[in-house]
Amino acid sequence: MSAPAAPATSRVDRAAAVRAALRTLVARHGFHGASMSAVATEAGVGTGTAYVHYASKDDLVYATYLEVKQDLGRAAITGVDTAASARTRFLQLWRGIHRHLSNDPDRARFLLQVESSPYARTAHAKALAAEDDPILREATTTDLRAQLASLPVEILYDLGIGPAIRLAAGSESLDKPSLTALAEACWRAITTDGIATRRT
Repeated sequence: MSAPAAPATSRVDRAAAVRAALRTLVARHGFHGASMSAVATEAGVGTGTAYVHYASKDDLVYATYLEVKQDLGRAAITGVDTAASARTRFLQLWRGIHRHLSNDPDRARFLLQVESSPYARTAHAKALAAEDDPILREATTTDLRAQLASLPVEILYDLGIGPAIRLAAGSESLDKPSLTALAEACWRAITTDGIATRRT
């Protein structure tokens, strides 16, 4: 007599555990320390179980990246005043990104590892293709889009919110005025207002 099938919630939980394990290992040891067997061990599951959920390490990396980006987006827009100016909304979004990642620096370190690896191009493409990305949705609002400098989206991302991610990854602590000054510098770096200011 065969054992009863595991409930769906258990399967989902194991998949989540595998993603969390990859995130932790990559954040702390890079991709070379995150083989599927190492991920499975960290997750407390068999290697075969990891492969049940993800056919390859690449699939797992992209799924984990999208999850981290989606969680980040949802956290970042909390508290954003949709009636505020584009500049104010960007500053609120920037602070939300920094706050969320500062609470779990491994997430920031994982993002940096992916974004400086051969996975980056495909990971970015999958993130841009994902439906209902809160950060992308905010970035494409008419008033904000009109103020963005004419640069590739990857560069806008790196100049605009990259410093918030790197600051959180390094677990560096800045006081509120310094954080505000950094966020405003990021705003100037990605907008035509900033370009005009630099030319004058």
